[in-house]
Amino acid sequence: MLPKERGETGQGDIFRSRLDQIIDLTHPLAKLARTIDWGFLETSFGAVYADVPGRPPLPTRLMAGVAILKHMHDLSDEALCARWIENPYYQYFCGEEFFQHRLVFDRSSMTRWRQRMGEERLVALVQESLAAATRTGAAKPSDFARIIVDTTVQPKAIAFPTDAKLLHRARERLVRLAEKHGVPLRQSYKRVGKFALIKHQRYAHAKQFKRANRALRTLRTYLGRVARDIARKTNDDARLREIFAMPLSLARRVREQRQQQRGQKVYSLHAPEVECIGKGKVHRPYEFGVKVSIATPLMRCKGGQFVAHVKALPGAPYDGHTLGVIIPELEKQIGVSLDRIIADAGYRGHNAPPACKFKVYTAGQKRRMTPAIKRQMRRRSAVEPVIGHVKAEHRMDRNHLVGRHGDAANAILAGAGYNFSLLLRWLGDLLRQILGALLEPTNPNRVYASA
Repeated sequence: MLPKERGETGQGDIFRSRLDQIIDLTHPLAKLARTIDWGFLETSFGAVYADVPGRPPLPTRLMAGVAILKHMHDLSDEALCARWIENPYYQYFCGEEFFQHRLVFDRSSMTRWRQRMGEERLVALVQESLAAATRTGAAKPSDFARIIVDTTVQPKAIAFPTDAKLLHRARERLVRLAEKHGVPLRQSYKRVGKFALIKHQRYAHAKQFKRANRALRTLRTYLGRVARDIARKTNDDARLREIFAMPLSLARRVREQRQQQRGQKVYSLHAPEVECIGKGKVHRPYEFGVKVSIATPLMRCKGGQFVAHVKALPGAPYDGHTLGVIIPELEKQIGVSLDRIIADAGYRGHNAPPACKFKVYTAGQKRRMTPAIKRQMRRRSAVEPVIGHVKAEHRMDRNHLVGRHGDAANAILAGAGYNFSLLLRWLGDLLRQILGALLEPTNPNRVYASA
């Protein structure tokens, strides 16, 4: 069934107060609510629904507004629900006409909405943020003809992986699942497995690595015994084989992987899609998550350094090999043909489309470098503070959404939240400038130049 979209009715209620009579309509959040083209978002997100009998979904403006507020103000789902009830500006932003004393949506509704929209639909939030910036004068379409591209890591919300903890955790998950489904085990190794983990950690801390490796082999043996015991006792039951297929597969991968092996490893049992990425940082040699590409205009717009494009790149591809996907998506998303792409030295040997092959300039390049391009190359580092703000203030620094689709959704929502926060500040500064000009005291002794 299609969602029942909300519209401004203008009707009053003697028992409830209208929000436009409570709040200050010149507040930046109220102005942003009137600036966003909610009809475009309703059309983009409404395409996933079918007009069939059933319970109607929640209004698109409500769910899209909640998603924007969450990443614009760096709030968890729980904190957003608590703040939405007590903040009339949040309710007005989400399309409410009257002040609500109870939540009109469930916390889990946000999760289901994100999963239902997917990466392809959520891009509309970034598109609308750039369109709103153009309508308010915070940016011009020509600002996005020249861009800077860079990659970063979106870390996953996992504990730092070690072989000992992974082996111990894999055995614990198998034992707990066997107890839940009534599979009798020959031995669970709960007590001795915990002692072996403690021994390994203490020996490793004391730099007694031979004894630490002996304790690690003990943990690997315990996991192998439990996995083989469960495989034997579930072999004749198709239902149990299906239940234990994924946990046993992960346990075998954890048991067989070694430190120096090449290829994909398991770094977390609840998030097996996590990858280990080294960006050459001294304070953080390795990060565990997914690589994300971020593009921003070369020259700063009036409203700030907006995010023109953001995309999660699973598989940790080489930076230069991402341009073949990013450039067509970027041109389609912003509706502007790119004139110049500035990148760092990691993009050498790129696979940009043939039409943009000679529009890409990398750090350290010698050929085709005119004085004007050399001056523009000094702006390449302007993308770094954008990455820092998106990660520190808009929930990209630690992704809690599950799966690869969660990685993609969180990256897009973080970029959209960053753009809308710039718009919020732009609207507030614009209001202050107008009020300052109106309230400026006039000087009667001021001499004006003759026409």
